Amino acid sequence: MSGPDGSEQFVKTHDFVSPRPRAIVGLLAAAFAVAGCGQPASQAAAPPPPAVTVAQPVKRTVTDWDEFTGRFEAMEEVQVRPRVGGFVNSVEFQDGAIVHQGDLLYVIDPRPFEAVAEQADGQLSDARARVELAKRELDRGLNLVQTSAVSEQVVDQRRQALQAAHAAEVQAEGALKAAKLNIEFTHVTAPLTGRVSRHLVSPGNLVQGSDNGTSTLLTSIVTLDPIYVYFDMDEATFIKYSKLWFEGRRPSSRDTANPVQIMLAGETKPSHEGTINFLDNRLDVSTGTLRSRAVIKNTDLSILPGQFGRVRLIGSAPYEALLIPDIAVATDQSRKIVFVVKPDDTVEARPVVLGPLDDGLRVIREGLKAEDRVIVNGIQRARVGAKVAPAPAQAPAGGKPGDKS
Repeated sequence: MSGPDGSEQFVKTHDFVSPRPRAIVGLLAAAFAVAGCGQPASQAAAPPPPAVTVAQPVKRTVTDWDEFTGRFEAMEEVQVRPRVGGFVNSVEFQDGAIVHQGDLLYVIDPRPFEAVAEQADGQLSDARARVELAKRELDRGLNLVQTSAVSEQVVDQRRQALQAAHAAEVQAEGALKAAKLNIEFTHVTAPLTGRVSRHLVSPGNLVQGSDNGTSTLLTSIVTLDPIYVYFDMDEATFIKYSKLWFEGRRPSSRDTANPVQIMLAGETKPSHEGTINFLDNRLDVSTGTLRSRAVIKNTDLSILPGQFGRVRLIGSAPYEALLIPDIAVATDQSRKIVFVVKPDDTVEARPVVLGPLDDGLRVIREGLKAEDRVIVNGIQRARVGAKVAPAPAQAPAGGKPGDKS
């Protein structure tokens, strides 16, 4: 353009349009950069197999033990009652103490019985004097009858009088003995050795003796060592024991003192031992159980009558078994399983049949072999069919894995 207005218009239009190509190039570069960032540089590395601890089952000879709930009772128990009535003078024992046979427990006022004994002693002396008089009269009669000074009838009468005097003497002797016994009975002693209960009658109270049939209860004593434990055996267990006895694999408790082990409340291992010494002659028709009894050593006097305990009774003949830690057993709905690592280090869930615990290990009756590798630690990281990194465990309690003991 030739005019000044056209030249100025051209310059302005050039200045306005020239920046646009550079902005478009910048936006395209930014878009390519963003698109480049969205593409992965390389595939992510797979995680390593989880680490688990495995162990082979322990192989050893075990014996099954069956458990029952039992209650302890004293072998001997006695209620201490007075044989004579009267007022109590003193109590000679400490409540709850151990007393020995013959120890003095109560003293009853003996003075009334001492008076009766003196009276009986006087009657005995009178009876003996009558015997002496009757003897002399009979001797004189025997001498006089030889000269016919007296008749035979008189002699017979005197002989009868002597016999009556002897009878009266015997009665007087018995009365004196009874009176002395009553004096002795005023000292109430312990009839056996054991732990005494509290005193039920205080000094100054009147007690009734056994002569009127309603004697007063003074206290009680129970023996502690040894002690009985009673428990009820269910019918199925009784039948199992009978079958084992018929097969010669377990002795009968009726003729053999089979051993038992006792666990008290709060204990995880047996603390006392004993033997079976009684089986009842019939099953209880209301419960279907057989009452059984064992006698337990209680030298430390830690068990009291009335206490509960768990009774473990030998339940089988010795047999070879495989054992694993109890923590290795899992539950799958209604069945028990263990996780086994196969030769290719993959995990397999194996159903098993459990037996009892033995020295902290669980007996496996079915489902495992001695060479199996069982996961004992890290079960929560194991997945069936997935690979794991197994590491051998230390030997479990009771022996080395696979050992026979």
